[in-house]
Amino acid sequence: MSEIRADLVVAGGGLGGVAAALAACRHGHRVLLVEETDWLGGQLTSQAVPPDEHPWIEQFGCTASYRQLRQDVRAYYRTWYPLTERARAWQHLNPGAARVSGLCHEPRAALSVIEARLAPHVAAGRLTVLLRHRVTGAACDGDRVEALQVRGPDGELTVATAPFFLDATEHGDLLPAAGAEYVIGAESADEHGEPHAPADAQPANIQSFTVTFALSHHDGEDHTIDRPASYESWRAYEPDFWPGPLLGFLAPVPSTLEPYERWLDPNPAGDPVDELTDPARDNGDRELWMFRRILARGLHTPGSFGSDITLVNWPMNDYWLGPIVETDDESAAHHLGQARELSRSLLYWLQTEAPRPDGGTGFPGLRLRPDVTGTADGLAKAPYVRESRRIRALRTVTENDVAADVAGPDGGPRYEDAVGIGSYRIDLHPSTGGDNYIDIPSVPFEIPLGALLPVRMRNLLPACKNAGTTHISNGCLRLHPVEWNIGEASSLLAAFCLERGTEPHQVHEKPALSGEFCRLLEREGVERAWPRVRGG
Repeated sequence: MSEIRADLVVAGGGLGGVAAALAACRHGHRVLLVEETDWLGGQLTSQAVPPDEHPWIEQFGCTASYRQLRQDVRAYYRTWYPLTERARAWQHLNPGAARVSGLCHEPRAALSVIEARLAPHVAAGRLTVLLRHRVTGAACDGDRVEALQVRGPDGELTVATAPFFLDATEHGDLLPAAGAEYVIGAESADEHGEPHAPADAQPANIQSFTVTFALSHHDGEDHTIDRPASYESWRAYEPDFWPGPLLGFLAPVPSTLEPYERWLDPNPAGDPVDELTDPARDNGDRELWMFRRILARGLHTPGSFGSDITLVNWPMNDYWLGPIVETDDESAAHHLGQARELSRSLLYWLQTEAPRPDGGTGFPGLRLRPDVTGTADGLAKAPYVRESRRIRALRTVTENDVAADVAGPDGGPRYEDAVGIGSYRIDLHPSTGGDNYIDIPSVPFEIPLGALLPVRMRNLLPACKNAGTTHISNGCLRLHPVEWNIGEASSLLAAFCLERGTEPHQVHEKPALSGEFCRLLEREGVERAWPRVRGG
């Protein structure tokens, strides 16, 4: 058993964990970053999910370091890809020319940028990265974490010690390991007075997760996969709350739950920029190919690419039949295996039975792209996790703080000690409790310092989707820029405490300290408030 001593241990190498490592390293602190997969980047890379962002992201509404990440991704394409002159000059280059985001791109592009951003800190000895390692235990003394035990791919054990520990794992794994107070699933309506909360708490009611995959399409070729063993059962599956078979293009409109027909039209003709900017072509997620396209061949010199590449993260491969968190290993492995079978079955249905725009059926030219996901089977390295354990925090952000119909036209609460901002619809996917979508408008929100502070633990901080939110409010705080913001803010809080010889709870309690910390956040480029219109 080996031992690593650091100033800060970050468990989880998703976007929040990467942001946390970068922030602490900028301050010269020694950081240990532990990641379960072999790719850093979480949602953007191992989970293969293009960024979900608010409409003002190009102007404001994120931290300076997140904005730099976006700029670096664009620079990656301008440097290495055979872009046309028009695409290269496109100020807000969108490599996939997709509708879900202004910056849809391949997972490996984000991975390359993240590794490049971290490389100088690794070279300087400030940052140690352990890939394919997972936390297996924690040693605590009262309300403090003393050490973490992590296990590597060959079973080797490492003990990590530090003054501060950040939980950036996808499921909030440090919380039970450290005995921290946390919440999982849906809270009762009585607990916070949330309009969309159930009457009774439902700890096992957790948002669906998705095993995504990447596709290209090649006319005249047959890339049909072997028929999945469970294909017939998935082909026959009709959820009670669904307008038809799950493997079909008819699915609910998330905001109204009305039946909504999608379609697939691979490699649409025309200039991708013109298609994207033409309001008449804006079909939202009805046009599945374009919605999460991550490479648009029309942005490159002719002949460079034989096909676009799109990511399949669609209603048809959301998995809600059971959780992979807060359950035993056997059950989690079963549900993850079933989710992978669902995604394979969806692909087989697309290749053999899906209706085509020309009236035929099946797209045998759809080719699974393991080179894009970095896996042997072509599915993403890790499932896209929408909901994790959440700390019981000094200040919990609830539906009442972020829902437009509750917060009203003036928006949600404003905080003197805000540590960041965010904006997105409250977007809850169907859940393991049998609930359909909950998709309602929200207001731009501020993240209070108290949402980063556990009610008891003194040196354990959240760094991703496990901050102080509820099942409902998590629906708009779980997205890429907010996860990055939470990881960066928690790391800067730990760095501030290391440099001042204080603790996070004292920063929260003492106005002089919280004011000084907030000024540090602003110097670091963390936006703490939304621009307000005159008189607003």
